[in-house]
Amino acid sequence: MGVAVSELNRIWPELYSSSRTLKLGCHIQKPPPSSSSSRLPDTKNIPMAPSKKSKATKSSESISSRLALVVKSGKYTLGYKSALKQMRSGKAKLVLIAGNCPPLRKSELEYYAMLSKTTVHHFSGTNVALGTAAGKLFRVGVMTVSDPGDSDLLTFAEGNAA
Repeated sequence: MGVAVSELNRIWPELYSSSRTLKLGCHIQKPPPSSSSSRLPDTKNIPMAPSKKSKATKSSESISSRLALVVKSGKYTLGYKSALKQMRSGKAKLVLIAGNCPPLRKSELEYYAMLSKTTVHHFSGTNVALGTAAGKLFRVGVMTVSDPGDSDLLTFAEGNAA
């Protein structure tokens, strides 16, 4: 072929393809990696800067921790149908609606909550995040709290709504 080794090393990235064949058609082997000339710096010992959390993230974490306490010590129901039943009977004190709840369903829940004088809180996360906050392994679109137990979730949700 007549190409010098240094010339081949210089144009190696241009000629080398995924099938390890030169575009010119001859088969060559990849040179062994040299351990002394690593191009990437060692990032194992570099400390990470603390990440700043947004206000919405802190709020959802705070609600999640309060929800965990409600699940442990209070009374709650999960789901759209049971939320409507709770509001019709007047037992619901707080309704949590997931962020990705369909608009028609959301407006119907808000209407029932307005009639039953129940506080509504729009959960900033999705239904997956609301299910996880409730300690469940499934999605939860609507959660109704009838007894907060040891948690102060009702005062917190009313403070955020106002």
